[in-house]
Amino acid sequence: MTRWKTILLALAVAVPAGALPAAAVPAAAASPVPPPASPAPPAPIENGETQPVYSRADALTETVFVEVAGTDSDADGRPDRVAVDIMRPKETAEGLKVPVIMEASPYYAGGNDVANHVVDLDGSDPAGMEYRRNKFNDLREEMFGQAEDPAAARAAAGPFPGYYDNFFVPRGYAIALVENVGSGRATGCPTTGLPNETAGPKAAIDWLNGRAKGFDAAGNEIRADWSTGNVGMIGVSYNGTLPNAVAATGVRGLKTIVPIAAISSWYDYYRAGGGVVAPGGYQGEDADVLARYVLTRQNGQEVCGALMDRIEQDQDRVTGDYSRFWHERNYLPDVRKVRASVFLVHGLNDWNVKTEQAVQWWDALARHGVPRKIWLHQGAHFNPFSFAQRNAEWLRQLHRWFDFHLYGLRNGIMDEPQADVEHGPGQWAQHAAWPLPGTRDVRLRLAAGTAGQNGTLSPHRRHGHAVESFTDQNTRTAEQLAENATATDPNRLAYLSEPVARDVRLSGTPEVSVRAAFKNGRSPYLTALLVDYGTDARAYGRVAYGTTPVCYGQGVPGDTGCARLAEHVTVTAPFKIITRGWLDVRNRNSESRTELLREGRFYDFDVALQPSDYVVKAGHRIGVVLISTDYDFTLRLPAGTEVSVEPGDSSVTLPLVGGRSALG
Repeated sequence: MTRWKTILLALAVAVPAGALPAAAVPAAAASPVPPPASPAPPAPIENGETQPVYSRADALTETVFVEVAGTDSDADGRPDRVAVDIMRPKETAEGLKVPVIMEASPYYAGGNDVANHVVDLDGSDPAGMEYRRNKFNDLREEMFGQAEDPAAARAAAGPFPGYYDNFFVPRGYAIALVENVGSGRATGCPTTGLPNETAGPKAAIDWLNGRAKGFDAAGNEIRADWSTGNVGMIGVSYNGTLPNAVAATGVRGLKTIVPIAAISSWYDYYRAGGGVVAPGGYQGEDADVLARYVLTRQNGQEVCGALMDRIEQDQDRVTGDYSRFWHERNYLPDVRKVRASVFLVHGLNDWNVKTEQAVQWWDALARHGVPRKIWLHQGAHFNPFSFAQRNAEWLRQLHRWFDFHLYGLRNGIMDEPQADVEHGPGQWAQHAAWPLPGTRDVRLRLAAGTAGQNGTLSPHRRHGHAVESFTDQNTRTAEQLAENATATDPNRLAYLSEPVARDVRLSGTPEVSVRAAFKNGRSPYLTALLVDYGTDARAYGRVAYGTTPVCYGQGVPGDTGCARLAEHVTVTAPFKIITRGWLDVRNRNSESRTELLREGRFYDFDVALQPSDYVVKAGHRIGVVLISTDYDFTLRLPAGTEVSVEPGDSSVTLPLVGGRSALG
């Protein structure tokens, strides 16, 4: 985290008029990892695990409308309510008390068709229609996995997508799916990350602990007398972000969270380095687009339209600066309140929710002593349950994780290695920590090329002074600009190492430092790419589903407890962009403050790249490529900005396992 943000996050931020207050929660010191005290789990227990002794077919279901006390985001004079669909063993009607696995989501009711913002600011796409996407359809399989027949499953089994009910209800758990504020049957308004959204699933946890009111459809009050009060939250994407947000309130009863492909700061989802930078695959999306997308409640546009307009105005797509708007949507300052353990999962090829979201949360949890575990895989924005090769191990670890934290079973899960990392397609290993033990920062210097050649990277600084330049363009992608390792290109600068003598493993967050000057144009972006040059079959995040379902739990008609699982699709290519980063050069000193540059004057710029875990194989070259506009991520201003670089005063810092010795 940069120094300016550390200072800003330490300040008390006033809530503007009309904003939604967060519930006041006392700070909680992180504790060691003893299992929670709870009622005895259902017998039998074998090998420290609950066994599937209850019937999914006979499970009880109900819908409870939980009152979100103190929150009235639609200003109708009544507290907001969220809809909670519950499935639990039938024995809970006879006195059995069970813990709850909860997934909160604004997506259960689908989404609206919302056009994204224009990103071609040269007028080449004035309607912005190139970026019109139905996000929910794109994310459904990534969030819930691929069912045999989703329509039949919904008709027969009700609103219980995914595998939790088939696997965990028979093992003595209840499942609670929270339809969050502003969506479906809930009331209130979505706000893309404000405390009112967090308050929805938090209220559901309070209800499960007897601290909030819940009602049936007829208005009769209902109590959760079958609940132990122990709750674990899980989910992918937005559904994984809500566990982070709720844990940051310190709510009692939330014992653990499993955030998968989750956001820890909404600024870092829609911005980077002081600039407007899109989530990968959704150019032109922003906080207002997502809020309008999930606004599926009855009369949503009529009730929440003014709030949607205010979000659009306040998000600021002009400067891209970090502001109070974004600070209110940042969960990192409240990590000190987290009482729950955290099992974090993220894809190393996820350019939708980028890896920084996971790593900055991971690091903040470590500073506060929160019990934690991490999975990093070679997929993109993806649910690890759906990986064919790793499905059984995922269920084993997740089962033991919930048994330990929700039932108090001493099963050894906390004694297992902290990190499971897939460093290549299907190549998994366990490690004591992440970044990997023995990782050290190694600085490589940039040097100008000679006689029409690309520049070089080496640990040694080359004497002499040189200036190299490139001209920004706004029609070629970063991959197109980076692909040719041998020829120079007027629209980029490239610096390559010698072939590495043995496999080199990067584990952590690289940073590129550049001394550069901008002139004759309007693009404020400096984009740095870290590239692996060398032909290989690599994973890029795409998967292919098998044809034979794998059964993992008890089934019922329309929901068999089976799913088709996925394998990585590899592509053989002469290079891969390992990671990248962006900076609005006007924000060279602070993401929260725009400072104009003097044209043609050289400044020092630091560009933090997205964290990664990656192996550069023996014989490959490590490359740094500098461009301005990143076609798939940044705004596209008129072409022509000239960027001059002093390579002798520029470098890249790589977190390498083994440090300097890794390079031979």
